[in-house]
Amino acid sequence: MKNFSTWILVMFMAMFLILRVIVALAAQFKWDIAGLTPLNEQMEVILLFVVLLCIILVIKRKIVGGLLYLLAYGIYFGVDVANNIQTITGAITGDVNIYMNLFVSMVGIILPVAVMLDLIADKNRKAHPKDKKTDWFYTNQKFDRELDERADKNNYRTL
Repeated sequence: MKNFSTWILVMFMAMFLILRVIVALAAQFKWDIAGLTPLNEQMEVILLFVVLLCIILVIKRKIVGGLLYLLAYGIYFGVDVANNIQTITGAITGDVNIYMNLFVSMVGIILPVAVMLDLIADKNRKAHPKDKKTDWFYTNQKFDRELDERADKNNYRTL
């Protein structure tokens, strides 16, 4: 996980996970947190553990983690996005809770897509890695020593 984009996306994944934990706890304790409610409380808890696994897999740069994250959140939040958009377009005025849940659901769809795109874009970098510690020496022509017939080609050092 050497890329800045990956670090940022993992931080957003963790923050969104914390938000979903707070929403699940608020539903259990009957608190009102800006009108956010879980879509399905049992599924929410299962999804929290799946997302923990996905975060670990994304940190390890496994595409399976990104696919699982996209699939889980796509199924969970995709239906809610479609229902909320139909509700908003059908009603002249909407409740603030509907807009807040739609916003969180949209973040729940956009974040896995961004993670998946980052993993796919990083596939090329993983196949052709660059190591700054050694590439400056091995790929730089100006540091190659020009040898002539008098050059000592032995690999020993003198004290």
